[in-house]
Order: sequence, then C-alpha cells, then structure tokens
Amino acid sequence: MTSRRKFLKFSAMAGIAGMLPAELLNAAHHKALITRAVPKTGEKLPIVGLGTSATFRRLAGGDDVSQLRDVISTMLDNGGTVFDTAPSYGEAERVAGKIVQDLGAAEKVFWATKVNVVPRGGSSADADAARAQIERSFEYIGKDPIDLIQVHNLRDIPTQMGVLKELRDDGRVRYIGTTYTGQTRFPDLAAVMRNEPIDFIGVNYAVDDRRAADEIFPIAEELGIGVLVYLPFGRTRLWKRVGERKVPEWAREIGIESWGQFFIKFAAAHPAVTVVTPATSKPKHMLDNIGAAFGELPDTAMQQRMADFIDALPSA
Repeated sequence: MTSRRKFLKFSAMAGIAGMLPAELLNAAHHKALITRAVPKTGEKLPIVGLGTSATFRRLAGGDDVSQLRDVISTMLDNGGTVFDTAPSYGEAERVAGKIVQDLGAAEKVFWATKVNVVPRGGSSADADAARAQIERSFEYIGKDPIDLIQVHNLRDIPTQMGVLKELRDDGRVRYIGTTYTGQTRFPDLAAVMRNEPIDFIGVNYAVDDRRAADEIFPIAEELGIGVLVYLPFGRTRLWKRVGERKVPEWAREIGIESWGQFFIKFAAAHPAVTVVTPATSKPKHMLDNIGAAFGELPDTAMQQRMADFIDALPSA
C-alpha cells in the first residue's frame, strides 16, 4: 500500500513538496499505482508518463537543464517509467538521455521515441537517413533495444515503417508504431492500424477532444494495439477554458485534487488507453500529474459528467 508519507518521500526533493499547494499532496490515495497491460505482450506500464514537447523541449535547448533532471527524477521516484520524446523535439531526446544515464536509470525507463526524416514540404523519406536518425537515438538514449519507436505523424509509412520492422526483427526495437495528432488524418491512421503489424499508436485525446474514442480506440481494442495519449490538456486549451474555477467537489469523490488530474484521469479512463504522456518542465507539475495514476479512474457515468461539465464551459 502506498501511504501519503511514502508518496511524499518518493519525490526525493523536499523543495518540490514545499512548492505544492496542500491539496496536491493528497495524490497517493493510499492505493497502488495504476498500470495497464501492453496488448501484444501483457507487459504492465504505469498509466501516467512524461512527454517532452512544449516547455520541456524549450528548456532542453537552454544552458541549465537541472530542472529537467528534477522532472525526470520525480517521475521515476514516484513509479512512472514511460518517457515519450522525438528527434524533432529540439534537444529533448539528447538532454533527457544524458540525464537518465547520469541517474543510472537507462534500463528503468520505457523509452518511446520516433523517426521522421521526411524533409519539410516533402512526402518521401530516405531509408538510410531514417536508419542514421535512429542510430543517433540509440546513442543518446543509451539503451539497446529501445522499447518503442514510432513513425512520427504518419510520415512516409512504407519507407520508415519498413525500417522499423527490420529493427524489430533484429531485436533492436521491442515495439513499433506510428503517431498522429490532428483532426484530418484519422482515416489514414486507421488504415495503418489495419494494414501494418504495429504494437502502438500515439494520438491526441482529451475531455474536449474525444473523436479518437469513436474512430480510433475501437480499432485499437479490436487489433490489440497499445495507445499513448498525447495532449490530454489540449496543449494550453483546457487550462484556458477552466480558468480560475475550482475543481468540482464531485470530482474529488475519485481522488481528483487538481485540474491536471481531472484531465489525465479522464483520458486514462478509456480502456483502450495504455499510457497518458502529458509534457511538463516543472517538477511540481510532474508530481501532480503522476498523482492521477493513484486512486480510482472515472467510470462511464463519471466520464460523461466530466465531459458535460467541460462542454458547458465557454470555449477558450
């Protein structure tokens, strides 16, 4: 059982706990971390991880990355393992790889990275360039095999997925897949899911962006494909939408102590979802996010109540 005392100790940084509002320190809920099984293998993964777009990416490009070290340590110390990045996220992959190796935690992290060497404005990739990019990822990450590599945003699936299949066959990549964040190419994503032997997809899904639940998640459940959820906050859209409002009292019935946990628990509740990977560059936000992996997930009725509440708010 995970007690509040143990959960706070997990942060390993008294300064982080000191910066948190009191309500965020209730995240443990005296229950074990929620995990989900990878459909193809049964491997259990914590339901909340860490993404590296947005502010993480920007901070990785600066001179002082100590805050990012604290973010990664906070995730790992509180039971998180899934770390989603990409070569196209500036210095994020390189910096995170160095931090994790310095921490001696390369084998502890479930690394999810991507490949995309399609030139801007182009439509085709060079297979040798894709292999070279992936080799740099191996160098930065310091782990062989890498847990998951996905074709970024459906770019030249025949060429780049072909390279990933070779690597999986050679035992250098454990899982392969593709990602897409947007609204117009869900039919293309569905086609790849049906026509390629993939293990994972990464897709946008949020309490105010539920289209994937109708068009993509049923296919994932049918075919046994894992799902990484991106943008559970709608980048900054949902934060703007809730503004200064307090989390409704009825949400606290399942241990929701913050809006971040509200958004993450909604996304994680769908049975097709394997891991939710919100990006952050602040340790206190990482601690809050991982708090969503404790306690209960909303049932169908609660999910509908959450969606109705957000839908009733003015758009940002």
